Amino acid sequence: MQVVKYNASGNDFVIFHTFIKKDYSKLAQKLCHRQEGIGADGLIVLLPNATVDFEWLFYNSDGSVALMCGNGSRACAHYAYTQGLAPASMSFLTGAGKITSLVQGDVVASQLTPPKELAKSFSQEGREWYFYDTGVPHLVTLVDDLSAFDKTLAAKMRYAHNANVNFVFFDKKCLHVRTYERGVEDETGACGTGMAASFYALYLLGLVGDHAKVYPTSKEELELSVRDGVLFLKGKVSKIFETQLERFV
Repeated sequence: MQVVKYNASGNDFVIFHTFIKKDYSKLAQKLCHRQEGIGADGLIVLLPNATVDFEWLFYNSDGSVALMCGNGSRACAHYAYTQGLAPASMSFLTGAGKITSLVQGDVVASQLTPPKELAKSFSQEGREWYFYDTGVPHLVTLVDDLSAFDKTLAAKMRYAHNANVNFVFFDKKCLHVRTYERGVEDETGACGTGMAASFYALYLLGLVGDHAKVYPTSKEELELSVRDGVLFLKGKVSKIFETQLERFV
């Protein structure tokens, strides 16, 4: 089995394409294991689809299914284009619905699924929280310094609301985000839908305009924008390596 490892702004993924649609959760656990596998935040499997360029199956590193992943969408779009599976401007089906992506060299922009407010802002554990679905559910809280990120609190909120958890610092020019991801059950280098939820929360609060630069823990720059209520995520991706696997098949 031929697989490719990608990095997208601090999120890493193992990607392959196949004609066989089945449960790959066990394979995801093996391939994503940092010590005994390739090591990744998630596994992306591309499959043929009659109505769009392709569809995907997305698995977190623990084998759980995720409906959507912003950085994963950009990585798999680059993979699909370079593998000849889709044109540079493509559409594909995720668990959260159809999204579109545009590949321009090593820069990929994805139009995300329409954001939804899951609850009005609320106070819990001494913090104010905003709750949005940008493909998957995200809690967002604003902080004066990213050192305020609390993994214990993030894990508690994650299980209380079955959501990813984002701590956001806004310096009047750009956003800095630290994300605790469910399915990984730890802080990750980046989270595309988390950055999108953070940007959208600040946009609705009137703190940012319709576009902004966002920096995750990895420090890689991404651009978030909103047009007619639709979110767009843009940034660089990199192919790390390609290899043939035998022991995991």
